[in-house]
Amino acid sequence: MLNFLYTTWDPSTGIHLGPVTLHYYSLMFILAFGLGYMLMTKIYKIDNVNVKYVEPLFTWTLIGTIFGARIGHVVFYQPELFREDFWSVFLPIRTKPTFEFTGFSGLASHGATIALIFTTLYYSFKIIKKNPFWVYDRIGIPVALGGAFVRIGNFFNSEIIGKPAPENSLFAVKFPQQSTEYGAIVARYPTQLFEAGGYFLLFVLLWILYRYTRKKYQQGWLFGLFFIILWAIRFFVEFLKEPQGDEFIQFAGLNTGQILSIPFMLAGFIIMFTSKNRMITEEENEKPD
Repeated sequence: MLNFLYTTWDPSTGIHLGPVTLHYYSLMFILAFGLGYMLMTKIYKIDNVNVKYVEPLFTWTLIGTIFGARIGHVVFYQPELFREDFWSVFLPIRTKPTFEFTGFSGLASHGATIALIFTTLYYSFKIIKKNPFWVYDRIGIPVALGGAFVRIGNFFNSEIIGKPAPENSLFAVKFPQQSTEYGAIVARYPTQLFEAGGYFLLFVLLWILYRYTRKKYQQGWLFGLFFIILWAIRFFVEFLKEPQGDEFIQFAGLNTGQILSIPFMLAGFIIMFTSKNRMITEEENEKPD
């Protein structure tokens, strides 16, 4: 068990398999999508919906997450890449100063969310032919769990770290592998774990509400709650985080991540409030069979 009383976090880069290294961040992504696939399969079985619809959902979710998160990061935090290293925006490579395979790094959750909204709309109307909020209600459950794994991956990468914390704090960690852009290597808040813990608790809450209440028949209610809590967690943890690159938007002491979270939280309240107009029966819930 980790002891956060002034802990030094200096892990290996990953699991070495001969000449190949499986980085922990990549492993967390694999776990997030793998568990997400299994969860959605179970959810569709519970709802008596044909599991053949899970695979296309997985495909569109993967596409939306990777490309939306990457483009979102560049637009909101690193727009100079469009000019300085154009191909690195869309491909898992770096061409300057030398060519290098980097994997997909620099990912923004706000960009992933926007892309997922559109890919899920396509899936809802063209593939499963259900109200998009029916899909959003269910996909939010594995997304919350996946978000926890991604933040654990950030912890292994010593990125998205917190601001300096008192060395006698119960939540103080030194990151020797941190980027030099964060400044001196001092004890900091492990904000990645704060977010991961919040997202995991959100997953548990959504699963309980989906499984043991009738809220899943009130289309949009679970999704609205998901939006409110997820982005509230992000909003408040941001107060303890170091800036992630150049802050594209700043206002009233809030950073880019916080300002982008506000409209998502407001949307959550609106979606929850209007969900009473989207009630369905158990029979309607099971279509298509």
